[in-house]
Formats: sequence, C-alpha cells, structure tokens
Amino acid sequence: MKIGQCKEDRTTMQKTYKIAVIPGDGTGPEQVREGLKVLHAAAGKEGFALETTVLDWGGEYYLRTGEVLPPDAVEQLKRYDAIYLGAIGHPEVRPGILEKGILLRLRFELDQYINLRPVKLYPGVETPIAGKGPEDIDFVVVRENTEGLYAGSGGFLKRGTPDEVAIQTSINTRKGVERCVRFAFEYCRKRGGRRKVTLCGKTNVLTFAFDLWERVFNEVGEEYPDIERDYAHVDAICMWMVKNPEWFDVIVTDNMFGDIITDLGAMLQGGMGIAAGGNLNPEGVSMFEPIGGSAPKYTGKNVINPLAAVCAGAMMLEQLGETGAAARIEEAVKKVCAGHLKSLAAGRMGYGTDEVGDLVVSHL
Repeated sequence: MKIGQCKEDRTTMQKTYKIAVIPGDGTGPEQVREGLKVLHAAAGKEGFALETTVLDWGGEYYLRTGEVLPPDAVEQLKRYDAIYLGAIGHPEVRPGILEKGILLRLRFELDQYINLRPVKLYPGVETPIAGKGPEDIDFVVVRENTEGLYAGSGGFLKRGTPDEVAIQTSINTRKGVERCVRFAFEYCRKRGGRRKVTLCGKTNVLTFAFDLWERVFNEVGEEYPDIERDYAHVDAICMWMVKNPEWFDVIVTDNMFGDIITDLGAMLQGGMGIAAGGNLNPEGVSMFEPIGGSAPKYTGKNVINPLAAVCAGAMMLEQLGETGAAARIEEAVKKVCAGHLKSLAAGRMGYGTDEVGDLVVSHL
C-alpha cells in the first residue's frame, strides 16, 4: 500500500490510514502518546481515522531479545501507510547499535531517500538569534538520506595496531543526487515561499562528490525557471543561517552536511523540543519523528515537551494528503506556543507533558 492509498471503511465511507507506531526509548513513549492524542483528535475533526499498531522495538526489545529488529521488520512495515517513530536511545545499550539498527536500517531498506526538516520559528518562541522573528526563520532543509558517508562504505586496515588505517567513503550516485535535487525544486514550487533553492556543499575541497551535485543541481534547475538557484559552502551556510536566516527558502544537501545543519536549524527555531522531521519515500512508506533524543533522565516525570512529536504527526498527515488536519495541528501548536508555554525546555514549560497535549487538542 502506497502513501496516501488508505483503506476505506465501507460501512461509514470513512478513510482509514494504517500507521505503525514505534514509541522508542526514554521519553519517546510519552511524546508519542501525546502526538497520537492530537492526531486522533485532528482526524476526527477532518473525517478520517487512524488505525495504529504499536511495535515495541527499541532498547528494551534489544535487551530482552538480543536483536535490534525482528527479521521480518521491514516487510511488516511495508504494509502500513506511514511510520510514527519516537526517540531512539537507551542508556544500557551502546551508542550506535539502535541508531544504525533501527534508524539507518529503516531509512535505507525502505528507501526513504529524503530527510525533510522544516526550520520554522513560531510566535512566542524565543530564538537565540537577536533581532530575528518568525518572519525571518522559515525555511526547509532537504537532505539526501540514503547515500553519502552514511552508506557505510569503508573499513579498517591493521586495526588496533600503530599502523591502523580507517577509511570511510562518501557514496554519491547520479540517481540518488538527482531524485533528491528534483524533490527540492518540486517542494520549493509547492511551498510557495521565496522560490529559491540553495545547494549546500563544499565544491572547493570535495571536488568529486560536489562536482556531481553541482552539475545535477544546475541541470535539474533549468527545468524550473520560476525558481532561483543559489550555492553556498557548508561553512558559509552555517554563518548565514545565524546571521541572515531570512535568505533561505529551501536548502538541499548531502547526508552528512544535512545532518549537521539541521541541528543548527533546530536551535534557530527554539530547540529540539519543537523540531520534527520526516524520512520520505514519496513512492512508498515514510517515517516521521521528533528530532531530539530520548532524554532518559526525564522518563516518567511528565515534564518532556511533546510538541516535536506533535509536529512530526502533522508532517505525517501532510504527506498522507490530509493537509487540512495538518494545518489544524500547526495552527494549534502556534497558539499553544504563543499563549501558554513559559519555555520549550523540559520541566520549564509551566505544564506537564499530558497537559501540553490537551492544550493542542483544545485549539484544534
């Protein structure tokens, strides 16, 4: 079943989407609980339904079974319209095991070749950038999600000896680059913002990989005469995101650079508590998640901010074609940020995790 091709209840003629829910670790389940509360409420107002299946994959599953995912996990997930994911990371599991075994594996094997990260400052939310407001910070990063340095190509020679060599190779295929770049231009046109796509690279040093990126960027860009093309080195991008974020509309880049600049973007929009992302396969099953970590020290204390998970849910609905429900959620989040929360930080919001979810629902 492809994204957006939900089943229809023949009794009520109500559209129903099948959603795989992976609550994750630490505070992940608390965030996902509130996200689902909002999603079901928005669905009810817009006349469709969500059929959710909870899959308990994460740190506890790994500690209990010795495997990160069951052997048929990917095949199971292909039966759903979308995946709703909580934060991954367990204090008793060595870093990298869950991240590679769940996040990277699902992105690669489900061919979720786009990582989409909106960077949007909502009214009432503080940004560390002096003199900038919501009208200045509103752009999107389109990150290639299945190639680059994260493809895992490389290895060791003479490991553990004084002559040890470690090699990690960035893999960039024309197909992978072109579909990412084309998505960025299409998204820019659909978004209707400043109509500018900026390629973030390092053509002066990474002369092979970004020669390919730059050529494809310009070739594809010729097909979009209504959209301005721009280029900046990744180090310059980091400077301008801080100094002049209003310059950007859509930024497209490779896997590694995208991973780095989106965390900077999260800080511009007020922190990890509001940052959400989507791992997209426009022709298959996509996965949506809050960007922040599992924050195990806050587990069970009802103090974690669930808005990133709520926003990830809105992104999921938009990808499913339920743009009305997605817009409802975004507007409700804006009202909660502007009129209720003292801070986006855990324990300093002025409300409990469950109360924040209730506030969003009340504004739908």
